[in-house]
Amino acid sequence: MKLLEGIRVLDLTNVLSGPFATLHLALAGADVIKIENPKDGDLARKLGCVPKYNQMLMGTSFLAQNANKRSLTLNLKLPEAKEIFKKLVKDADVVVENFRPDVMTRLGLSYQVLSEINPKLVYCAISGFGQTGPDALKPAYDQIIQGLSGEMAINGDERLNPLRAGFPICDTVGGLNAAFAIMGALYHRERTGEGQFIDIALLDSIMPLMGWVVANWMIGGQHPVMMGNDNFTAAPSGVFKAQDSFINIAANKQEQWEALADVLGVPELKTDARFQERDARKKNRHELTPLLEAKLMTREGAYWVDELNKHDVPAGLILTMEESLKQPQVAHRDTFSTVNVDGIGDMELFNMTAQFSKTPGVASAPPPKLGEHTTPILHNLGYTEEQIEKLRTDKVI
Repeated sequence: MKLLEGIRVLDLTNVLSGPFATLHLALAGADVIKIENPKDGDLARKLGCVPKYNQMLMGTSFLAQNANKRSLTLNLKLPEAKEIFKKLVKDADVVVENFRPDVMTRLGLSYQVLSEINPKLVYCAISGFGQTGPDALKPAYDQIIQGLSGEMAINGDERLNPLRAGFPICDTVGGLNAAFAIMGALYHRERTGEGQFIDIALLDSIMPLMGWVVANWMIGGQHPVMMGNDNFTAAPSGVFKAQDSFINIAANKQEQWEALADVLGVPELKTDARFQERDARKKNRHELTPLLEAKLMTREGAYWVDELNKHDVPAGLILTMEESLKQPQVAHRDTFSTVNVDGIGDMELFNMTAQFSKTPGVASAPPPKLGEHTTPILHNLGYTEEQIEKLRTDKVI
């Protein structure tokens, strides 16, 4: 049995935040029906680094987020499409959308309307700023939220700031928040029989991830300090240069600092007043780092990583993306499954990264072609071949 076996999700989402949420539900075993516009579907189908795939409406951005889903095309501006959608809602468990807050209301498909059809429905709306408030109707992409949340302001250093994260962190975290909330709402429904409305804002979702930095300001009165690759909570903790590479070292505990000094052959630094205590090391990190790097530069990074780890000092090489994906640990954890995509071939897609002992979640079906499952889904709703052909002629599907 799969974790969400028997749960049906109607997925109206596009691009990243919503598809990332429903990907987790699909990997957990839910039947996720991705409802797309008949013309070109999810915008992510055209996004990616391989023009050929974009032209096939199977862009790499789409492939990354849509395994284990089925695709149904509906032009929800037309009455016939709305009727089909409402029929699906009758037996659905979850609806997820990431439109602006007024879109579903204008379509006549708001939570108020759908919950009358199915009172047990869990409806999750994902947006940049939430469903209400002075900014609710403003347009938002990940980068906009990165800037408004303060996340960009705390990245980089005095030379390079503000600085965005290297991937769409707000969209991704918003999707995770939505998946978590939907699972919680389903659990609540299991106990009470009640569906409910979930309002997810990307702006809300990213802020708790900055909790330590926010707490330093709101509780301790300390403004964020631009520290680049250094760790503001400890020293020596950050990026250091070895003979052939950069490495990460995180000697965050006193015993780790002392072990580091011994491994590098500089035990005298342990009793140096500038470095003896945590707060002193943080204050004098710019004096400490060159002393450590003078020793680190005498050997290869891999050597120091091994030696430090042997003495319980967290350390690691800084890998390229390609090197990271090829790590034996990644293979051991079954992070990916090999899935064959028609017209493209075998590719590696992410599995569910939470590993359940009894209900594992894996990518077992390829991301769907646009409208690939429209006909069988409509057949299940009772539509005949003639009716389906007319819907196609009328551009409803």
